[in-house]
Amino acid sequence: MFWNERTTSVSALIMVIGLVLTGCNGEHSLFQKSSPKEDELVKIVFWDDNTGPQRTPIWEELINRFEKENPNIDIEYVGLPKDSAKAMFDAAIASGEVPDIASVYASWLPEFSSRGALLPLDSYFSKWSENIKINKGAIEFNKSIVSNQKLYGIPYTQNLDILWVRSDWFKEANLNTPETWDEFFRSVEMLTDKSNNRYGYTIRGGAGGTFQLQRMMYAYSGIETFFKDGKSTINDPKHVEFLKRYFALYQNYTPISDITNDYKAMIAGFDSGNIAILQHNIGSFAEHSEALDPEQFQAIPLPKSVEGHFVAEDGNTIGISIFKGTEHPEESWKFIRFINSKKAQSFWNKSVGQIPTNLDVLSEDWIMTSPHIQTAQIVYNDPKTIHYEPPFYLPEYRTILNTIVDTGTQAVLSGKMPVEEFLNKWAEAMEQAQRHYDGLSR
Repeated sequence: MFWNERTTSVSALIMVIGLVLTGCNGEHSLFQKSSPKEDELVKIVFWDDNTGPQRTPIWEELINRFEKENPNIDIEYVGLPKDSAKAMFDAAIASGEVPDIASVYASWLPEFSSRGALLPLDSYFSKWSENIKINKGAIEFNKSIVSNQKLYGIPYTQNLDILWVRSDWFKEANLNTPETWDEFFRSVEMLTDKSNNRYGYTIRGGAGGTFQLQRMMYAYSGIETFFKDGKSTINDPKHVEFLKRYFALYQNYTPISDITNDYKAMIAGFDSGNIAILQHNIGSFAEHSEALDPEQFQAIPLPKSVEGHFVAEDGNTIGISIFKGTEHPEESWKFIRFINSKKAQSFWNKSVGQIPTNLDVLSEDWIMTSPHIQTAQIVYNDPKTIHYEPPFYLPEYRTILNTIVDTGTQAVLSGKMPVEEFLNKWAEAMEQAQRHYDGLSR
């Protein structure tokens, strides 16, 4: 494990949140704030949305560097498990026991801001001399998806969903890596060998799988908008067509455990030699590179849609946000500035394998020599690429995905629900959320 003396354990955090939710508050809160005396350090509590053996040490190194430059500020690192992080943020916001700062997905900003949990960063950002170096499109997107058009998160990394493939398996089978969806499905079938516990693909049917499923659907269909004439495109016939074929892979060409597989299980299957093709994002590069040799795996784009275009999701970024309850906004902003500096962004993104948002980093040698980054650049730089935007602005968006879509996926995989019913329920929930949003906006 990678906890140090200033690191709050996740188990302790969960216990505190559990006490809050059951109404059994202790005398002292884990995040009880007090004004520091002049001779005391300012303590800033930072929540990482994705703790683990690859990423936690990266944050700890950056925190050490920051504290050396700012000896009056102590950053307390709290690592959250990826698949339960959103629920832990929700509980903290409900109880008022929030951190000072946190790593927050762009898709969480509308809900968190509508709940009054975040501090607007517009004035801080506008006065920052380095603000022009941060990807303008990412900044504007973060502002566009919240109801008041304010800035609640500064993105330090950008991602892209791709296919990770066992290139050594393809070479053994004398197969080319898939460029079309027909080639994708054919490769999955041909690379499955159940007698040797080898499967052509893995479906993330457990926690956190909804986003990956949605990205696959729109990558296949090439549909550009989530709503058209007030109706959700989720249940479009192209998505029905895709999911029938996609979910039919389950158990035939994927492990039976896929119905409950989360991120870690899915990655482990690929890295341990049981899975030929994995749909995830370039951010799992660190895990793959630790388990496999460079010639054993590679990143390739999701196949072009049936309309002939690459599809990339807008707003696929993670940023640092300040929570409104902080007593130390100036010190918190210092940390945000530091994380978005050239050196810090370069270190984090190179270590993880994602795309920096600081434009100065994009010219560094490691960007040019990282094959998976170049794969992402192929997609993002293609002038015909469709930039699909999910309705992050809907406050109920993530709740719908977590409560309706996650459980619906498992119902379809288990044969309890047809694809059409699944997509109709999903679309209906989104349309209802849109109507509610429109009513509040009037």
